[in-house]
Amino acid sequence: MAAVYDRMKEVKEFDESKIGVKGLSDSGISTIPRIFIHPPDKISDVASSPDCVGIPVIDLSHVQSPDKRAATVEQIREAASSWGFFQVINHGIPLTVLDEITAAIKGFHEQPQELKAAHYVRDEHGGVTFSSNHDLLRSQAATWHDYVSVWLAPAAVAPPADRIPAMYRREIAAWDKHAVELGEIVAGLLSEGLGLDPKRLKELSLFETRIFGGMFYPYCPQPDLTVGLSDHTDPGVLTILLPNQVWGLQVMHGGKWVDVKPLPGGLIFNIGDFLEIVSNGEYRSVQHRVLANSHKEPRVSIVHWFDVGNWGDSDEHGPLPELISQEKPARYRRFTKKEYVENFYSKGLDSKSLVEKLKL
Repeated sequence: MAAVYDRMKEVKEFDESKIGVKGLSDSGISTIPRIFIHPPDKISDVASSPDCVGIPVIDLSHVQSPDKRAATVEQIREAASSWGFFQVINHGIPLTVLDEITAAIKGFHEQPQELKAAHYVRDEHGGVTFSSNHDLLRSQAATWHDYVSVWLAPAAVAPPADRIPAMYRREIAAWDKHAVELGEIVAGLLSEGLGLDPKRLKELSLFETRIFGGMFYPYCPQPDLTVGLSDHTDPGVLTILLPNQVWGLQVMHGGKWVDVKPLPGGLIFNIGDFLEIVSNGEYRSVQHRVLANSHKEPRVSIVHWFDVGNWGDSDEHGPLPELISQEKPARYRRFTKKEYVENFYSKGLDSKSLVEKLKL
């Protein structure tokens, strides 16, 4: 009689080993552990798209121009409405800042295993984390990536500076400063795209929670059996993504997966579920995923998640009143912080579950 497969036992053994998928890849395995294998129906379309259309690219050179700002607002409004993703160029962040944070995170992940293991901890609610798969203990199948995360704001969950590993402490501070400035610029453009004052979204405290992520996708020997990151939508407000030049990100558009071509020096933005709801569906959060890395060169992604702050337990959020009318009634109901948090932490990554639950 065949032994019963105890998946959770294997998951915990992998987690307690603290080697991550980088350790598995470095060991020279030719077959991936069973916990990483996804059901065939979930990965039947895992491949690069034959038609690389690419997400919209928006030049931010003229955001301060009285004559040309309106055209930039319209480009971002259209991209956020139809794609949920866009890539910005001429954004003002020095290339040295981008290169240094990418190199620092890559260097951290490529340290000897015994040095990284000292930082390995699974904590999703604040501070500094290094582990493999943030949803490892609640997902149906693991994915082929490791990550670091740092809660940068609000202050109640942000770690003291000396808690952040020295290998990327200075670099993350420089990156965060510029990412915040750029995030506020894009938030202003998105506000104007809704016909609102440029400061409206910021005034709602929609950008006060900031979480940094340093994602690492090492070589995978069986990329047709797993993924780097499962298809999902981001639950928060707005995300900035800085990838290196190893492809892997795909966005769902028109019912097909589209490869995202990272432009040197470009930054990718995507709309989160929270902003879709607040905008009453004018902007869209869109499914995206990362393919398992079939290249020897690792894929490195720097991520900045912006989320709502100053949210009391009794407070509710929903579509902005000024976006609701007889012609455009509310498409979503209001919801509490408890609903929002429980929806995310009760399961693995998934697509638009919060949006679907709140639809009227």
